[in-house]
Amino acid sequence: MPAEAGGPAPPRPDITFAYGAAAGLAGDLLLGDPRRGHPVAGFGRVAAAVERGLWHDHRGWGALHTAVCAGAAVAAGALAAASARRSRGASVALTAAATWAVVGGTSLGREARAVGAALASGDLDDARERLPRLCGRDPQALDGPGIARAVVESVAENTSDAVVGALVWGAIGGVPGLLGFRAVNTLDAMVGHRSPRYRRYGWASARLDDLAGWPGARLTAALATVAGGDPRGAARAWRRDAAKHPSPNAGPVEAAFAGALGVRLGGTLSYGGRVEHRPVLNGGGGRAVGTADIERAVRLSTRVGVLALAVCAGGRLAAGALRRRRA
Repeated sequence: MPAEAGGPAPPRPDITFAYGAAAGLAGDLLLGDPRRGHPVAGFGRVAAAVERGLWHDHRGWGALHTAVCAGAAVAAGALAAASARRSRGASVALTAAATWAVVGGTSLGREARAVGAALASGDLDDARERLPRLCGRDPQALDGPGIARAVVESVAENTSDAVVGALVWGAIGGVPGLLGFRAVNTLDAMVGHRSPRYRRYGWASARLDDLAGWPGARLTAALATVAGGDPRGAARAWRRDAAKHPSPNAGPVEAAFAGALGVRLGGTLSYGGRVEHRPVLNGGGGRAVGTADIERAVRLSTRVGVLALAVCAGGRLAAGALRRRRA
């Protein structure tokens, strides 16, 4: 609908996303996640309550759980965006707040560095205590190099899940896209694993997360290839080893990070008492992960996040310009 004569022009979605996402990512870089009252934690509590009311050992009930929780997040984002639609400032502020709420790159780096500092000081017990804040590995089954490898793998995977994937869906769908992606990713973390309780109930959340994470994972791998120290090595590891990983999205990301950092990832690991023997990523030219590689991985993750913002905001602006030219 055209603006009334003399009235303010309605906010352009492409400008709104570019400014809002930049402000939100800057907020995350400066502030990190809130210590209390995090919106994602609040969503998790609501999703857990829905699960208590719906749980049956059946895929259909799990699909309903996914639809209710993710659908509610998207609907809330759509309602909030509609309420702010008439004000450019309100739209930008809402996008900034949503971006800050759903990305988690700074907290990811902070937790990774804390584990790295414990390893560097020789405090293996402290490193084991901190590791579960990053990933679901069994820390007691890991030595120092094993913990370092787990941290680098977690930084790589969560760069896609906690930063790049959210920006991609924000560029596609605005605030509803931001909130919807984080909801899907959170549901996968809660119920998408293959334990006896969730093997069937969590199937829908896991598959939806695979679909939602697909574009962000490929962009993350591409940007890690460009921003890392060894573009050729990253491209080679991605091309050769990504498909070996059991996850369709973690594979490209971890392989590209492994090649960019010149290290080997993958191998034997333990989740919840279950031992898995995964293929080695970048096994041909990589070395074993060391404690110093944690800092290198965090820095690469930060560069990838900033580049992802540029790509997503630029893509949204270009799409808007093309749309206006055709109109």
